[in-house]
Amino acid sequence: AETGNVPDGYTFTALAKSCGLDVTIWEGQELHCHVIKVGLCLDLYESTSLVDTYAKFGRMSFASKLFTEMTVTSRVSWTALICGYARLGDMGNARRLFDQMPEKDLAAFNAMIDGYVKLGDMGPARSLFDEMTDRNVVSWTSMMYGYCHHGDVQSARSLFDAMAEKNLISWNVMIGGYSQNKQPHEALKLFHELQSNMSLELDGVTVVSILPAIADLGALDLGLWVHKFVRRKKLDRVINICTALVDMYAKRGEITEAKRLFDEMPEKETASWNALINGFAVNGHGKEALEVFLEMQCKKFMPNNITFIGVLSACNHCGLVEEGKRWFKGMEGFGLIRQIEHYGCMVDLLGRAGCLEEVEKLIESMPYDANGIILSSFLFACGHSEDVTRANKVLKKAVKVEPWNDGNYVMLRNLYIKKRRWSDAEEIKRLMRKNRANKEVGGSVIEVDGRIKEFVSGDRVHAYSEAIHLTLRQTWKHMMGDFIEKG
Repeated sequence: AETGNVPDGYTFTALAKSCGLDVTIWEGQELHCHVIKVGLCLDLYESTSLVDTYAKFGRMSFASKLFTEMTVTSRVSWTALICGYARLGDMGNARRLFDQMPEKDLAAFNAMIDGYVKLGDMGPARSLFDEMTDRNVVSWTSMMYGYCHHGDVQSARSLFDAMAEKNLISWNVMIGGYSQNKQPHEALKLFHELQSNMSLELDGVTVVSILPAIADLGALDLGLWVHKFVRRKKLDRVINICTALVDMYAKRGEITEAKRLFDEMPEKETASWNALINGFAVNGHGKEALEVFLEMQCKKFMPNNITFIGVLSACNHCGLVEEGKRWFKGMEGFGLIRQIEHYGCMVDLLGRAGCLEEVEKLIESMPYDANGIILSSFLFACGHSEDVTRANKVLKKAVKVEPWNDGNYVMLRNLYIKKRRWSDAEEIKRLMRKNRANKEVGGSVIEVDGRIKEFVSGDRVHAYSEAIHLTLRQTWKHMMGDFIEKG
């Protein structure tokens, strides 16, 4: 006012965008009042900016009312409203508007696909994707993310391979999808392909995506390479990257290095504490895991469900039955609801301690149906305690849940053999054949020059099969020669 300049439509459009970016609801409403006061409420660009602002705030009643009052609309205003509903997960209203939209653009299609993907509704997402005449990297990557997130890695990979143009996000989603879905070999293969792609440079998301696969396969050489890359790119102060490194070292048995990295972290989050607690637990250091858990509480970090899986695993690995019971009950004090995984840890802990009656009562009291993992754990506990009657009862339940799980049959068969009940052992073999529960072939994995090599028992089609068997025979001769000489 002092300069004599009067704000116009462009001024208010820019301010509306700023309010949407900063999520400042009161300033946005104040701006709306000014627009009405100066008579710009019928301006297409100004009205569209305000619809977008309210949609970003999640104030869909305001956004919808303003949109309805617009005398002229554009594809941008339609898309802004659709995006708002999709962002809130209200796909009913989003779809109604989308179907009414006179001219659908790429942004509207992408918003709808993203909304369905986030709800896990891949059917309508795929229908819209197939309907699109023009797709961009966002369209393809959203679909890939949805498939990976819901375990359909094969469909995600088909889309990835069909993409004409891939960016780093596409590669990261696919690598992360393999890692999350326990296909570490495929994750590493794709990671090596990405490394050879000269037009793309790895980033922090790539690191977080590949480290779980490295940990699962024990590819420590590659893990060290990734750690050096993190230092070189100055990513070693990013919390989730440091947490992933702690987790990787801990899972590979390098618990001292994991603890050193953890101590050097400038900032920590609950996931960082969880990684170290679980690391100590899986490496048999139950006492240290519980000490870290207590330190976590002293530092005012709130434990979550994952924390307690680590704590109960620590008690399990070290046979701390009473301690495990105490923390299992103590979860309520932290406002946490026990999940089936926590019950699984307790079944394993009590089962290993031979408390079979207590395990039975715990399974009966669970608010969940016993899954295959819990039943297998209980079955093996029965086998360890040589309780044939109970083991037989549990196997009947386990077969209904996982008829293909060969380990359950083998455990009871071995128990029958131990008790010299030959006819019962044969009956288990017949049951295995009936349910097509073939015994899984043994295998091993090693890392050579940063590459993972897998060997399967009885494999005769390996590229170096002859050389491997020749080396084994020669090694055997040397061993037998040494044995005869010493004998």
